[in-house]
Amino acid sequence: MSQAPVPPPLLQNRLDVHDRKQFELKLEYQPSGADDETRYLVETYFFLPASLNIDAETYPRAAFYADIHNYVRFKTPVMSLAEVLDLDSSPLARLEAGLRTGLVSESELVYQSKLLSCIFRGALRRFANDVDVLCEGMARSPAEAACARLESEARATSGGARRVLERFRAWSRSANRYRMQEKTRASIRLVDEYMSLTVEQFFRKAVADMDALPRSGVYIELRKELMEEVLREERYRKDNQLRSVISPTGDNEEYIHRIGFLKKFCMNILFLSARRAQKRQGWEEVLFALAAGVAMAFATAVAFWAQGRYPHPQAQASLNFFLIMVVGYMMKDRIKEGMRRIFSQLAARHLYDRTARIVDPVTGRCLGICEEKVDYGSAVKVPESVAALRSRDDFITVTQGELSEMVLRYQKQVVLDAELLPRTERGLSGITDIIRVNVERFLRDMDEPEYALEYVDLEDFSVGRVRGAKSYQVDLAFRFIVEESGQEKESLQLVRLVLDRNGIKRMLRLCPEQPLHPEPIRSAA
Repeated sequence: MSQAPVPPPLLQNRLDVHDRKQFELKLEYQPSGADDETRYLVETYFFLPASLNIDAETYPRAAFYADIHNYVRFKTPVMSLAEVLDLDSSPLARLEAGLRTGLVSESELVYQSKLLSCIFRGALRRFANDVDVLCEGMARSPAEAACARLESEARATSGGARRVLERFRAWSRSANRYRMQEKTRASIRLVDEYMSLTVEQFFRKAVADMDALPRSGVYIELRKELMEEVLREERYRKDNQLRSVISPTGDNEEYIHRIGFLKKFCMNILFLSARRAQKRQGWEEVLFALAAGVAMAFATAVAFWAQGRYPHPQAQASLNFFLIMVVGYMMKDRIKEGMRRIFSQLAARHLYDRTARIVDPVTGRCLGICEEKVDYGSAVKVPESVAALRSRDDFITVTQGELSEMVLRYQKQVVLDAELLPRTERGLSGITDIIRVNVERFLRDMDEPEYALEYVDLEDFSVGRVRGAKSYQVDLAFRFIVEESGQEKESLQLVRLVLDRNGIKRMLRLCPEQPLHPEPIRSAA
């Protein structure tokens, strides 16, 4: 009796350095469908050295949000290459069926072509990741089982990729015999080019990951088979006069540009739009109006008291009445501004800064709500679980309380409506949320990245100089909370960014993701 497939986790994350100035957090929300609504809360704590001069005044909320780039899209549907070739529900089968029946619109043909390229890329990316993991394990301790699995996966993937491309190109040639708009023909050609480049990208990566393996026997044969597919696709692009070919002597600017453009063009069918709503601003206006009303009530009460204190008409023009009204107006103004500050702090503590509706641009349906918030310094209460995670480092434990640091917290809450998410044969389609954070503001007040240190040679006591690198360490603690079906699941992760004035040098994973025991959600009293 076959076992039921293991359901995917409700939340997965991947953290990595994107470039010298940015790091990237990739979140994958996957509701199980057991509840109408699934709530995700992601908290990021930045522990910044005081020398970086980061606080609410030097790095206000608007500047922080300007340094965040956010991309929200549907998760790429998961299919193996064998399923792409065999299943009637695969985009390739739908393209071929649409051509036979002629009942499919041109826009649907382009959509299914793009969807095929996304699924194709996902399958090759998983293969390249598997090769990386297998090669790392085999480099430490070679095993026959791992070697057999590597050989099996490499040959199945190279053969499957070739058959997918052959069938898609045969369909494309047949489709070109029909009357279609030139935009549709061009879109199909671009999808074809993107799939060709996808083979090159991930097969080259797989061969590069095999670098530590022996260069003989089955290992050299696998390298040859993968590179033959790469060269076959390169010749295909040359024969079709496409400019996406690597030049060993050039700067390959055109190649990089076309890869970036084609990826955006093919994956845009998965992207969702985030329509912002000024929820907090509306509540703040209500609170500020309340402050103005309280201040006006005070001023009116002072005026009534003054009229009662000096009831005669001639007395109303007296100096005492004049002074009372001036003081009353001064107090009214101060009461209004004071209450505005109090209400503003109250709103900052309990309301999110930004709210956005996650909308499917194809159907126009709102799939969920996304809310964001940033807090600084004393407004941030670090949870005990996060503090305990950092206390494992003696360096941090000793310096806490001795050296000051600024704590910045970025919260993001996403609530998804499971009933409105698309369904596939594998269950609900999840959503991928990519958060890219630019750290350039952190670098502004840093010292020079290199120093010359004096060094004394013990043989002749001559004095020389050696290189000294100046870096800064910023701890990032992540707290992931998922609420579904009355259960709350929490996990933690701690990493350290090593920075210098030029940007990110490296990312150290101090504590991998640690799931905590799920707890029932406590209802508000």
